[in-house]
Amino acid sequence: MQAMNLALFQWLGAGHSPHPELLSFARLVAEYASWLCFALLGVAAWRQPGQRGYAMGVLVAAAAASLAAHALADHFGVPRPFAIGLSRSYVEHGARGSLPSAHASVMFSAALILCLRPALRRLGLVMFALALLTGWARVYLGLHFPLDIVAGLALAMVTAALFQMLWLLARRFLAPRLTAAALERSARPELPPRPNRNGRPDRPAADSLGA
Repeated sequence: MQAMNLALFQWLGAGHSPHPELLSFARLVAEYASWLCFALLGVAAWRQPGQRGYAMGVLVAAAAASLAAHALADHFGVPRPFAIGLSRSYVEHGARGSLPSAHASVMFSAALILCLRPALRRLGLVMFALALLTGWARVYLGLHFPLDIVAGLALAMVTAALFQMLWLLARRFLAPRLTAAALERSARPELPPRPNRNGRPDRPAADSLGA
């Protein structure tokens, strides 16, 4: 597995002699593609108010995937390609563990969860393509091995599966209770104002001030 990982990196990575135009493009993708993804999610939530709750759930799941990815990377401690001399570091980056890729974990998690929602599936496919492109860019720049990106995708699949399970459980058990409570409040009759000492109904505080 490690031999294949190294062979794929030598094929995909810039190594010590990058192509100038490709290097500029990879830097652009690595730095801004993830921000573009979540900007698109914000636009989708703004244009589709009915999906805002789901979009917030996507953000929470993405944050959980990021935390899990960093914890796993610290645990495994796999060095990055530039840290062992296989490539230069073409963007400023720390040398902490690289497996799984946090960028891949977050972006693939968001993409897969969006694909589970028919109204947001097209956005999910766009985000999945951007996640693949970002994975390539970070390999090219010497920040990750290809296996780091695959591990990020695997973590994202687990995250999406857990999200779907929790979402279905919430819809089955929590949503009916919230709906019933809302209906009960709306059906509750309004109590008449209590009379004061003079036998007249209390007036609102604003009325007593002449508002």
